[in-house]
Amino acid sequence: MDLFASKNIKPMLISEMTEPFNDPDWIFELKLDGIRCIAYLDKMDNMTELRNKRNLRLLPKVPELTDIHENVNERCILDGELIILKNGVPDFFEIQRRALTSNRFKIQLSSEKYPASFVAYDILYLKDKELLDLPLLERKAILSKTVIESTKLAISRYLPEKGIELFEVAKAKQLEGVIAKKKDSKYYLDKRTKDWIKFKFLADKDFVVCGYIVKERGITSLVLGQYKGNELIYQGHVTMGVRHRDLMNLATIDHSPFTITPPGNEAAVWLKPDLVCVVNYMPNNKGMLRQPVFKGFRDDKEPLDCQM
Repeated sequence: MDLFASKNIKPMLISEMTEPFNDPDWIFELKLDGIRCIAYLDKMDNMTELRNKRNLRLLPKVPELTDIHENVNERCILDGELIILKNGVPDFFEIQRRALTSNRFKIQLSSEKYPASFVAYDILYLKDKELLDLPLLERKAILSKTVIESTKLAISRYLPEKGIELFEVAKAKQLEGVIAKKKDSKYYLDKRTKDWIKFKFLADKDFVVCGYIVKERGITSLVLGQYKGNELIYQGHVTMGVRHRDLMNLATIDHSPFTITPPGNEAAVWLKPDLVCVVNYMPNNKGMLRQPVFKGFRDDKEPLDCQM
């Protein structure tokens, strides 16, 4: 099946975090704090289609990007990131809030106040040909020739060899981190390889939201879980960054979603375990979340994908 016609691409995945390094066989890009997105663009047919990692349509959430097909000179498929800039840096909360909103009026207001952009860092298909087996730098060259940049559609810049230096810049600017990619890497759909890896100042993990506890002075703590196979396992709490009003419309249940209710959670309001959240934390070697901070909800990952 033709990749463009099927519109069912699952993007190449990024391997777990490692320490920053320099290497002449690698290039380094800033890790943008947004939503991974596949863009299907066809100028001749006047068509823009945006899909997330679960293949859900994103264009209704970012209507300001309806015409970005005008910024390519051939039918193509791009891999990139949907971002919203606030104070000059990508704001994950703002783009995730947009993705989780179904109210058209609120989406329109948000798109006018904080317009989204698509930043492309790879091209997978051009005109009628797949490019997956080409080396990364060849794909980057084709991408540069295909995209006509604008405020709505941009190309990710990269730095050869100097990953440590770029990481220090990212940290100083309070950006999320850096992605390292081998210059000759092919594009593997829905696979995680050692050809693409990340290093970040803060680590993050995805958890299933299992409930919440309202504490003194209105402080709210989320009860977190991850799956081990098909069994949901309790993984602790996160309090920093959680807002009680964001939980008010979530579906509650009358029992713990865990096989055994974890001690200390007797006062929890239990939620149907169908929502995923991201938690930032300081890396450590003890397997625990150190200084966890709630980053936001996400709808591009299934709860069962949150594996220990």
